[in-house]
Amino acid sequence: MGGGGGGGGGGVMFEFPLCIGNTHSHHREYYSCHSKTVSQKRNKKIIMAATINDTANQGYDRSKEVKQFDDSKIGVKGLIDSGITSIPRIFIHPPETLSDLKSKRSTRLPDSESNLIPTIDLSGLEDSNRRSAVVDKVGRACREFGFFQVVNHGVPLEVLDRTIGGIKGFHELPTEEKMRWYRREMGSGVSFLSNVDLFHSKAASWRATASAAKSLFNLILSRSFNSDSELHNPPKFSKLHLKERDTLQMTLGPNLPELEEIPEICRNELVDWNQCAKQLGEVLMELLCEGLGLNAGKLKDLTFLDARTMAAHYYPYCPQPDLTVGIMSHTDPGVLTVLLQDQIGGLQVKHGEGWVDVKPVPGAIVINVGDIMQILSNDEYKSNEHRVLANGCHEPRISIAIFFNPLKRDSLFGPFPELISPEKPAVYREFIYTDYIKRFFTKELDGKSLTNYYKL
Repeated sequence: MGGGGGGGGGGVMFEFPLCIGNTHSHHREYYSCHSKTVSQKRNKKIIMAATINDTANQGYDRSKEVKQFDDSKIGVKGLIDSGITSIPRIFIHPPETLSDLKSKRSTRLPDSESNLIPTIDLSGLEDSNRRSAVVDKVGRACREFGFFQVVNHGVPLEVLDRTIGGIKGFHELPTEEKMRWYRREMGSGVSFLSNVDLFHSKAASWRATASAAKSLFNLILSRSFNSDSELHNPPKFSKLHLKERDTLQMTLGPNLPELEEIPEICRNELVDWNQCAKQLGEVLMELLCEGLGLNAGKLKDLTFLDARTMAAHYYPYCPQPDLTVGIMSHTDPGVLTVLLQDQIGGLQVKHGEGWVDVKPVPGAIVINVGDIMQILSNDEYKSNEHRVLANGCHEPRISIAIFFNPLKRDSLFGPFPELISPEKPAVYREFIYTDYIKRFFTKELDGKSLTNYYKL
């Protein structure tokens, strides 16, 4: 934790009784982390045992420990800074999740078959022959995997590196500085938090989260819930947010937040990344449409370029990666996701009965199809399950995702009429987007259940 020093004064002390060494030992040591924040006057204690035996044999009050963790505002990064060697029990996932994770690890494809996610060169799109070849590659990737990577995409490598560096810099600020943005309410401004669904999920995940402006999807959610109470306290969140990471979230469109609300350490970087990602998103939407035989501007006309949200994740080192996850298996709800990741790795895509690594390619950007794109394409394109493993590397993993969603929230959506015929009738019924996104955020979805809900 930054700004160490001795106790006393106006500091905040966090005490962690943590398991050292063998996870079945009941021996604990106390680590003290000091924060020189002036705004906090009282000491806070987080009592978190990290042993499975403690979880089973002692009176485990998860809600109390979750609240203590949340009140500390230190995030997952703060736990690592405290010197833990075992993860607190609120992060330990249930046996059925862990056994499933281990069984799926064991069915990962061999290295000779694992590099299946295509990397597509986007250069030369102004040439009609070259463009046609790229459209074919993008269409094939969307149909087979729902994922691909792009190079020569027009985003300067300097912008990519600076964006990753800026997000890393934010998450590695001293805790007392990050506390300014730590909040769970869906208010305006930047918010930094750990585990969006911390109070609703069966187990937390090992990541850090920061959000800028109106929180993730708040632009959509503010018109989707029936009351302020329902907006601020939704009953459940999707498993998309069951993770071991901290996150910075930000609404990018149709308007950026006030610049002073964005942390200075990554302000210019995120403004540049937003502009570049929007331009890339427009190119990709044109290619997706052409791959379906549609007018290139169809998705843009439906305002899918305008409501963009960002989630910038920080996955710190996890001392027990086999007991937790980075992100549970899920699909994305939007039309398209543009993901910038560093070179650490950990993102996996479902393929048959196994999992394929999305291996980092220097200078590449990861693209994936969302649920609503699968619906619009009448099942031509595939919104595929993906997950992130807990980070066993001592270097943190950084990823910055931008989700593209429609600005017209009260419009009807369903399969494009051009893709419906007697030979291939509509696979999905029409729906209002507000109902769609509300259902996503208020039900603990697993895998493909959102698209299944709208299937005819």
